[in-house]
Amino acid sequence: MTETQSSQIAQLPVMGEAAQQSYPTATLYVVATPIGNVTDITLRALHVLLLADVVACEDTRKTGTLLTRFGLNKQMIAAHQHNEREVAEKLVTRLRAGERVALVSDAGTPAVSDPGARIVDAVRDAGLNVVPVPGSSAAIAALSASGLVNDRFYFVGFLPAKTKQRESELATLKAVPATLVFYEAPHRITDCVESLVAAFEPTRQVVFARELTKLFEEIHRCPLADALAWVKADANRERGEFVVLVEGAQTEDDEGDVEAERVLRILLEECSVKQAAALAAQITGKKKNALYERALQIKGTD
Repeated sequence: MTETQSSQIAQLPVMGEAAQQSYPTATLYVVATPIGNVTDITLRALHVLLLADVVACEDTRKTGTLLTRFGLNKQMIAAHQHNEREVAEKLVTRLRAGERVALVSDAGTPAVSDPGARIVDAVRDAGLNVVPVPGSSAAIAALSASGLVNDRFYFVGFLPAKTKQRESELATLKAVPATLVFYEAPHRITDCVESLVAAFEPTRQVVFARELTKLFEEIHRCPLADALAWVKADANRERGEFVVLVEGAQTEDDEGDVEAERVLRILLEECSVKQAAALAAQITGKKKNALYERALQIKGTD
């Protein structure tokens, strides 16, 4: 990018929008930060970090590196899973004194499978203001690129490390119709997949979203029956942070749709679109108009 292009971008009206927003004092700002690509940070997040009197963060070294990338030098307080309650008390005191506090995790949205929930809870219990500053989320990023068609998802997060506990939890999820969303560490991905294969039907679709937004980002979808072979086919696939999505359980309506599709395809081999739709409606009880539209799609694809 040339100096002229950089200057033009800096002068865009949107760059001043963040400064025109309201940023009340005595407020905890829950700030989402990039999960990989540093340019995914939002203008509002940068402005909040600029205004904050202190940044509560999971790892001061990682957050320090992020702040330095954007020319920011801020006081930081370590706020991780081992000291959340203690830090929460200190932050409440500072908020009562009128300060702005930014809460961040190492990557993504705080308090979602990351430290922060206890701090937010303590601040709310104290009657103080909490403002979310949304941005990167590995779960949402993976869902958006998965192609799994479902209006619902069930966020599980990290499964238990011990095999029996993991299998027990998965057993409770077998009938959930929503897309299941898991986080997994690289050193446990093989064990995780083995448990998924044992717990769910082999025909269910699974999506692996690895190293999202980073240089070696990889998103792969396959039947669960092929999942373990895919992971083991390349040693690099056992590296990096994972989001694993598993197709939800079929409902009775889903099963009926699958049967109607099967019947419709058979009839289309011998009948016109109109006849196939009419006969499929009589056989399956599904609506003729919907079957007619689907028959047109099948014929168009063929």
